[in-house]
Amino acid sequence: MKKSDFHFDLPEHLIAQAPLAERSASRLLVVPPGQGSFDDRQVRDLPDLLQPGDLLIFNDTRVIPARLFGQKDSGGRVEILIERLLPDNEARAQIGASKSPRPGGRIQLDAGGSAEVISRDEGFYHLRFELDDTLESWLLKAGRMPLPPYIRREPGQDDAERYQTVFAREVGAVAAPTAGLHFDDALLARLRERGVQFGHVTLHVGAGTFLPMRVEDVREHRMHSEWLNVGAELVAQIRRTREAGGRVIAVGTTVVRALESASVDGELHPFAGETQIFIFPGYRIRSVDAMVTNFHLSESTLLMLVSAFAGKDRVFAAYDHAVQAEYRFFSYGDAMLLWGAHAPAA
Repeated sequence: MKKSDFHFDLPEHLIAQAPLAERSASRLLVVPPGQGSFDDRQVRDLPDLLQPGDLLIFNDTRVIPARLFGQKDSGGRVEILIERLLPDNEARAQIGASKSPRPGGRIQLDAGGSAEVISRDEGFYHLRFELDDTLESWLLKAGRMPLPPYIRREPGQDDAERYQTVFAREVGAVAAPTAGLHFDDALLARLRERGVQFGHVTLHVGAGTFLPMRVEDVREHRMHSEWLNVGAELVAQIRRTREAGGRVIAVGTTVVRALESASVDGELHPFAGETQIFIFPGYRIRSVDAMVTNFHLSESTLLMLVSAFAGKDRVFAAYDHAVQAEYRFFSYGDAMLLWGAHAPAA
């Protein structure tokens, strides 16, 4: 299986550069199982598309303002993207510079304070920060929201709120679980009135989510590591939903990665820790019946995940439809309600 098997052409004007004024006003392409016809809807229609007793699972991670700028002792400019917070004001990060800094080098930060390069490992740097506060608190004041590289503008004031889900609570991500960006308080209230249940996992999305696959043979790719927590309460909630005949719907690929990482032989267990799970066609996803998911980049591991879930041909037919109908793509774009190849009737 080749990376190029997951290539599609996308006109640049379909890459959303900013969110819509209303979260739930985004379009929603409903992709039923089998060969059913696609249905062009809006995210606010979800209460009509789900049933009482269904369970929506959200990722409650909260995005850190993780983008920083500074200057090396040599004078060269540096951009830092925090990938993960570590104890003692240390962090794992990506660094953009004309010449890579070496261990022992120092970076003077534009917002005050400095960072020392401790080591480098597989493209990531281990940094120690010298600040007048904890790194997490300092970033909330001094960091910039780390918008994805395909959004070709500087983050504005609105992004601090809009590149964050309304249910975000566990600090640690450096990229948003973007399917969750479509949900606002009014939509959540209507879903509750419909009898839809809510559950939560935590998966801290890392900067590695934007790294391109560098090998052509998909099986040679090594996934970046992300931390997750699937709690005992959610495991019990999913079990009750299944026993009552309800369906489990993941809001985003990060939820699917978390649940599949916590599953052993198709059975879900509580789990907290690291995952490097790589899901591509040939892998059967058993933890969910459907997912709400944004449109993903060509040749990306996330496109491979949704292809494993619903079938590559089915997913690519849906993407062709979305391009022809001029859906908005990627983080601030529109979404799909994608039913799995083995899902109960939608």
